[in-house]
Parts: sequence; structure tokens; C-alpha cells
Amino acid sequence: MASGAGDLIAQLGLQPLPVEGTLFSPVYRGAGCSSMLGLYCEPPAGPLSLSLFHRLPVDEVWYHQGGDALRLVLLHPGGRCEDVLLGSDIAGGQRLQHVVPAGSWQAGHWLPGGQRGYALFGCAVAPAFESRMFEGGTASVLLAGWPQRAADIARLACAPGHTQMPEL
Repeated sequence: MASGAGDLIAQLGLQPLPVEGTLFSPVYRGAGCSSMLGLYCEPPAGPLSLSLFHRLPVDEVWYHQGGDALRLVLLHPGGRCEDVLLGSDIAGGQRLQHVVPAGSWQAGHWLPGGQRGYALFGCAVAPAFESRMFEGGTASVLLAGWPQRAADIARLACAPGHTQMPEL
């Protein structure tokens, strides 16, 4: 059984997702839906892995799979924002799963302070993910609608010119 991020990366064949930055592995792809496994961690547990701000035109369901908690930063249309902690500490306010609504900007990262050094999760979308669905969020676009999240945007925005996902 895998004991750390490096073991999981090797056993699951995780690779960096272009533009967005998550370590991922496709799990299922059908006409109606697709799913993937993802891993967030920071050195020395493994290579830096986090998700830069992006949005999709469809709902995305996130599932905590193991390890430590992760934090989703969500910027919803109309200026509303929220943080969602995915993890196994339900009594402590963490969730096992969460639906990110279509059109909301999302970013995520491993939550420091955990004992495992990584967060393993799954995501599913319907219809199946296609690269053209992905839109990366730059600081200038995000700050215009959510200036109160400037610190998260500075850390998790896509670089200008790096907002489109290549074909996977």
C-alpha cells in the first residue's frame, strides 16, 4: 500500500495537468461523463501540485479520496465566494464531496498541517470533459470581480496567455 505522495504518484501514474497544475490520472471516459484522480501536495512530500483558477461550463463533482484535507477556493458569478474544505473530518466541518457549479471559478490546494503530506481526490463531470471546456483565470479578470480574494488570486491565477487547455 502506498505510504506517501511519491508512492501514489508512481502507483497511480499521475502526471501534471497542463495549465491547471494538478497531478492527475484519467479514470473513466464515456460519452456521458468522465472522471479523474488528482493529487495535491507540496515538497518534500512530492512535486508542487495545486490547481490554478479555472472554470467549466458544466457542474464538477469533487470527492475526497484519502490523505489530508484540501481547500477549494470558489469564486461564483455575482461576486460571491467561498472556501470548501474536502476531507474526512466531517465533525470538523470538512466535506466528503462537493459540487462546483458550472461557471464558477475554482482553484485548489493541499491544506498544510496534515499528517500525510498530500490530498488525494476524484472529480467527475457530465458530459465528458473536453479541453475546449476549460477556461483559465488570469489575475486581471479575477480581481475585477473578487478583489476581496486578492491573496488567493495572486497565488492561484493562471499566467496571461496560458488559459487554454491543450488536447489531452
